[in-house]
Amino acid sequence: MVKIIWTQRSLNDLKSIAEYISKDSAKYASLTIERIIDVTKYIETNARIGRMVPEIGRNDKIREIIFGNYRIIYKIAKTLTVYIVTVHHSTKRLRQTSLKGQK
Repeated sequence: MVKIIWTQRSLNDLKSIAEYISKDSAKYASLTIERIIDVTKYIETNARIGRMVPEIGRNDKIREIIFGNYRIIYKIAKTLTVYIVTVHHSTKRLRQTSLKGQK
């Protein structure tokens, strides 16, 4: 079982998502964030459950899980640790520079 660590960037992403959705519904914003967090629990038992990120190429250590309109991008560390790098809306372009400098 791996340990999941949320980077500061990914926590900021969750906050932004919640703020945006709460403009229409605080209840739905809370539910969406809860579900995003729940989806990442699958990584605990199988770190390679997500697909490789197409924009990155054949890097087996950076993967993503799709949840609704969101891409939960994570990096598998050498130890039994996975870093959630970002939670990215699928309609926005993902820049490789967005993933550099992350654990």
